[in-house]
Amino acid sequence: MNVDLFDFDLPTDNIALRPAAPRDAARMLVLEGDATQDAGVSDLPSLLRRGDMLVFNDTRVIPAQLDGRRGDAKIGATLHKREGPRRWRAFIRNARRLRDGDVIEFSNGVSAAAVDREDDGSYALVFAGDEPVELLLERAGHMPLPPYIAGKRPTDERDADDYQTMFASEPGAVAAPTAALHFTPGLMAALDAAGIEHATLTLHVGAGTFLPVKATDTTEHKMHAEWGRIDAATADRLNAVRARGGRVIAVGTTSLRLIESATGEDDVIRPFDGDTAIFITPGYRFRGIDGLMTNFHLPRSTLFMLVSALMGRERMQAAYAHAIAGKYRFYSYGDGSLLLP
Repeated sequence: MNVDLFDFDLPTDNIALRPAAPRDAARMLVLEGDATQDAGVSDLPSLLRRGDMLVFNDTRVIPAQLDGRRGDAKIGATLHKREGPRRWRAFIRNARRLRDGDVIEFSNGVSAAAVDREDDGSYALVFAGDEPVELLLERAGHMPLPPYIAGKRPTDERDADDYQTMFASEPGAVAAPTAALHFTPGLMAALDAAGIEHATLTLHVGAGTFLPVKATDTTEHKMHAEWGRIDAATADRLNAVRARGGRVIAVGTTSLRLIESATGEDDVIRPFDGDTAIFITPGYRFRGIDGLMTNFHLPRSTLFMLVSALMGRERMQAAYAHAIAGKYRFYSYGDGSLLLP
């Protein structure tokens, strides 16, 4: 499909630079079948059915943004996928000043050699020393806010908390599963009381999620792989929910993509441990999920293509026009939507 079909105009005033406070005070646009409803995240217990299951991504964002120097050249790096104990694939700013094998000196005594440049301009960074890379990143890195936020204000101490979900326990992501940012202990208690179950899986979100689609046709776009895991017990629980008539509702496109990657043509969700580069566009048959809670996405992005596949492109274009006119807040720190086809 032509990528232009997924374009729309978004006023910059609609881009959220801070999350709602409290988190579950965010607004939520509900699309259920052909119906459209303006609601709030705190209304979620009354919008779902007893026996439904919400599925959260428990990945934890690491301080994956690094600033350093190679000689007199400033070099920036955004880690996006672990390739080994001391090796991370990274997108590089000012990469033209690097050659294979060059050492980048970051702050606080942290350094890494840049090797194996790929066609997308990324390098593998091999970190020096014996300390765990996680400790090095705590010393030299900072929170990798999305470019549409970082371009408008600097990262600060608030982001260290604001950009983590309450489920974050498995370090490895360089972007938050932002739909889950709306959840609080109080909201989870209300969901439990309403008979709505929840489960967790792990998908370490990569920086490739922010890359623009430069191709003119969706068939020409290459997705970056991300690592994920669904254990056998969780897969069994998800299958059991659907078998008894409940709905599996992914919280965030990350959870959705992993569930769909783990689901066979027979609609059975299986344990999964490995990389996925699934790219969902209109025409895709969803096999493992029955609904999605997600934030509002960028025009021409793979994630707007995904929600268009779930609800229909014209339906989502109309819904986004409604959200823009209604001053919903977009992107990572913005409001949510609940999509129930």
